[in-house]
Amino acid sequence: MQIGMVGLGRMGGNMAKRLLQDGHDVVVFDPNPDAVAELTGEGASGADSLEVLVNQLDVPRSVWVMVPAGEITENTIGALSALLQKGDTVIDGGNSNYKETIRRGEILAESGIDFLDSGTSGGVWGLENGYCLTIGGNKAAYERNRPIFRTLAPPENDGGLHVGPSGSGHYVKMIHNGIEYGMMQAYAEGFELLAAKEEFGLDLGPITENWRYGSVIRSWLLDLTADEFAEDPKLEKLSSYVDDSGEGRWTVDASVELAVPAPVIALALQMRFRSRQENPLGGRALAAMRNAFGGHAVRKSDD
Repeated sequence: MQIGMVGLGRMGGNMAKRLLQDGHDVVVFDPNPDAVAELTGEGASGADSLEVLVNQLDVPRSVWVMVPAGEITENTIGALSALLQKGDTVIDGGNSNYKETIRRGEILAESGIDFLDSGTSGGVWGLENGYCLTIGGNKAAYERNRPIFRTLAPPENDGGLHVGPSGSGHYVKMIHNGIEYGMMQAYAEGFELLAAKEEFGLDLGPITENWRYGSVIRSWLLDLTADEFAEDPKLEKLSSYVDDSGEGRWTVDASVELAVPAPVIALALQMRFRSRQENPLGGRALAAMRNAFGGHAVRKSDD
């Protein structure tokens, strides 16, 4: 099947490579010409603009957009809407906010253009293992593009999963990422508790490796953590600064909107905020109050 791929960052580039390996006709575009050149060297057809990409595709066209959520996604989909025609399909594989996805789908539908939102998980390992896809939008458009999804998904998934109407694919991926926040935080706290029991001299690497087999808490996250401990037993090469890419915040927002409690996910998000602070005001305020009402010892900033 023929597919246009817009956005050749690490994930988008790997997705294009996986499609090429399976014999698909892939036309690629990225503002970075080196990224385009790399894929053309592997058999893709290159384009130096969205217009050139669209003109190289046979009707009905399918264009996969794999760019960061926000303004660049808005601009890219807006530009494609002016170039495509009735019966074509735009697939947003990034982590867009599902509310924005619903709005974009409604706008494209006015021109008869199908819009599929594909929640995409798999990270840098997707080229080798395949991507977990949750897809929202018109079911007929999903079926028409299923050869693409079948190639990108792991063999066990056989083309990802059509979960519902426009926006549902990104909503499911958003909740997936919220769960990921909670799981990661639980593992992190557990490892810190293990290390804190200094008199036992616990070696986290072998413990993590042991948990990978037969344990009820085994997971791919644990597999990846075991690899990290094997390379850096005390993780001394890393800072404790942890960023967030937005999906955790949106998940907490949804929890408030729906009045569905999600305390673990909310606290995991808050811990990421805390990880970026050095000697935060809140902590200093706690120390000041404790000193004021009880005369308890405090540490001065220059201690």
